Amino acid sequence: MRRKKFNVSALLGWFARNARDLPWRRRRDPYGVWVSEIMLQQTQVKTVLPYWERWMEALPTIAALARMPLPKVHKLWEGLGYYRRADNLRRTAQLIMENHGGQFPHRYEDVLALPGIGRYTAGAICSIAFNQPTPILDGNVIRVLTRWFGIEGPPRHGPTNAKLWSIAGELVQEAGKEASAFNQSLMELGALCCTARQPQCAACPIAKGCTARQQGRVTELPNLGPRPPATPRRFAAFVACRGGRFLVRQRPTGLVNGGLWEFPNVEVSLGVEHFEPIASHALGVTHADLQPLCTIRHSITRYRITLEVFRVALHSARKLPSLNLLRSDSAPSLNPGQWLTLRHLRQLPFAAAHKKILQCMEAET
Repeated sequence: MRRKKFNVSALLGWFARNARDLPWRRRRDPYGVWVSEIMLQQTQVKTVLPYWERWMEALPTIAALARMPLPKVHKLWEGLGYYRRADNLRRTAQLIMENHGGQFPHRYEDVLALPGIGRYTAGAICSIAFNQPTPILDGNVIRVLTRWFGIEGPPRHGPTNAKLWSIAGELVQEAGKEASAFNQSLMELGALCCTARQPQCAACPIAKGCTARQQGRVTELPNLGPRPPATPRRFAAFVACRGGRFLVRQRPTGLVNGGLWEFPNVEVSLGVEHFEPIASHALGVTHADLQPLCTIRHSITRYRITLEVFRVALHSARKLPSLNLLRSDSAPSLNPGQWLTLRHLRQLPFAAAHKKILQCMEAET
């Protein structure tokens, strides 16, 4: 059956009038676009903006990124989460220096072969930076296409996903010399009008032809299926101080948040009430006096995590203890930790929740 005609020109006109002034759009070079697309994965634009600006100031070129030590890359990324993205950025920069003479590759196949770059990101870079008619399909574009064409199947799997990629490819080919603007306009429409909640159909430039709007099914599409139930998890973290130094450890490469720093912490059962024995066991001391410092709540995928943080007064320890007992089957290679000054801690990249611990400590000093 012939696909209904999508109003490409109307969308392009709307984008020309309504596009947000984003810094990577001003540059439109492949390096800036690449960094922005990686930062924007699972992260909102308003969060990314200051990170992208700081990153470009510190690392203005691919060569600068390739040379930067990984801990300093992590420090620039600190707070964005999913640190493997930063690791892949640096590794990819090194490969570009080694295999492409320091120039970001133009061929879609070469871009797709780089670490941390999938089909969507490769299409975004090639279309936005090089104006190539390569399709994109992210959450924003999925919403626009499934609603406008009335596509009912699960959009990220099987035949429905293949159909959406095919439509995206046909549309960007139709846009021709406006491939860069068109792909950006699809994403912008999904971000500003065709939103997941409370879509602004009255402001949409292509609402007239939208199947979901005509059928009163805007809130039903895309069909993402039921969300998995949230799982609560509880952790206790301990801020131990001796002689103006605090006990912290670096997570090994290969684990979640590998290379980042954290305070000693252990997962505890939801019903636990007494943390002194846990702290004593974790820190390798006979007794530990605890004082509540703060409680941090955050989410990682489907987990809803409560992190209860305590200051620790250490007793019955002739020397500064190490984290000799903080090991588990799931993380057997955690290192024993180091005692560092607050000034030194400020220079290290911390996992997001543990950076908040550091901020709580500083607020009390």
